[in-house]
Amino acid sequence: MASLYQAQKKIYPRSVSGLFSRWRWAMVLLTQLVFYGLPWLEWGQRQAVLFDLGLKRFYIFGLVLYPQDFIYLTGILVISALALFLFTAVAGRQWCGYACPQTVYTEIFLWLEKLTEGDRSARLRLDASPMSLNKLARKTGKQVLWLAVSLWTGFTFVGYFTPIKELGLSFVNLGMGPWETFWVCFYGFATYGNAGFMREQVCKYMCPYARFQSAMFDKDTLIVTYDAARGEPRGSRSRKADPKALNLGSCVDCTLCVQVCPTGIDIRKGLQYECISCAACIDVCDTVMDKMSYPRGLIRYSTQNAVAQGWGHAKVLRRVFRPRVLVYTAILGAVTIGLFLSLALRTPFKVDVIRDRASLARIVGGGKIENVYRLQVMNATESPQSYRITAYGLPGLVLASEGRVDVDAAQSRWVAVTLQLPYEAASPGSHAINFEIEAIDSSARVTEKSVFLIPR
Repeated sequence: MASLYQAQKKIYPRSVSGLFSRWRWAMVLLTQLVFYGLPWLEWGQRQAVLFDLGLKRFYIFGLVLYPQDFIYLTGILVISALALFLFTAVAGRQWCGYACPQTVYTEIFLWLEKLTEGDRSARLRLDASPMSLNKLARKTGKQVLWLAVSLWTGFTFVGYFTPIKELGLSFVNLGMGPWETFWVCFYGFATYGNAGFMREQVCKYMCPYARFQSAMFDKDTLIVTYDAARGEPRGSRSRKADPKALNLGSCVDCTLCVQVCPTGIDIRKGLQYECISCAACIDVCDTVMDKMSYPRGLIRYSTQNAVAQGWGHAKVLRRVFRPRVLVYTAILGAVTIGLFLSLALRTPFKVDVIRDRASLARIVGGGKIENVYRLQVMNATESPQSYRITAYGLPGLVLASEGRVDVDAAQSRWVAVTLQLPYEAASPGSHAINFEIEAIDSSARVTEKSVFLIPR
């Protein structure tokens, strides 16, 4: 009977130290400092970064965005995609190896596992041993720490959508609402499962990036490479032995590069889609080379062309500026400049015009035709604003209601606006008009189109 699932052995990554390991932990600290700390920052009298879904307002430091500003989210997503394409074309999957949330939380969970169960060999012995009080205590301690980090991560994530101080008080007083509780547990469970148990399976089978990276790679993309010309034929030997006399390459076949790999691959087999470019194998191989008094760089960051043709660093750097990279850079630069210019020139308020459906058009005293509209004025600044409303488009068109509206900081307000027109000023039917709303304290103004109806 054929199984639809491939049998997998549990991977026990060995701890490693070195230059790239320090860079990975620096990125772990940086990303988590931003993620866990940002919701607690204050901006004026509010949370600095808050996506308030209830009030339909997004606060990003001094910027207030409304659902009508969805175009900016689209721009950010386009910039993120182009930046990913550019970075992948230049440096491969280093985003995966250093800053991807899956990698970051897997590093944290592995560190907690090492803290409670010991290093790789100790974990192997512990899992192979029968259940005992010591094993139960270590396993339980690990799970408790994993759950604590997971729930704190879920709590922080929800704190970007619900004011985190209010959420914290609700949590302490056991008064969290059902939706907040659900999402904290949901994201906590996702972190717990992905980083604690699934780990490399997410990178290998669930992440689409691993599948379409080949479309962005070429032979000048920077990847983790094994110098087969220098390393082969591989084989063990003593430190004092002359590899040339033994007809051996620099690789001592210690398999440490496999043991430290978080996805369990052998980098000596060449480029593989499972490689997340974390450089753990580079660090451990350099350590072995130092012990053997061999030059470093048997496993290193390089390109397929550089390894095959023996290029130096200067030639590799020159090949960075190839047509694909230049095209990505130009498009990314243009979109980024366009987005920031749009934000800089953005009008600090928005207006929606809706006709009053209860009264489309009517004749009032003085032989005038009256139309009623409802205007929603949204103040996107952090201070109260006053606005002046005018209308034009037909001769004799006048505003018969209050022409000024006051809106509190970062609030919106609906106002009824009445327009009147002499009966003989225009023929029966629908006529295009414009509302002009101007901020009294600034030169900002918005023009919105509508129609004026004249009955037959």
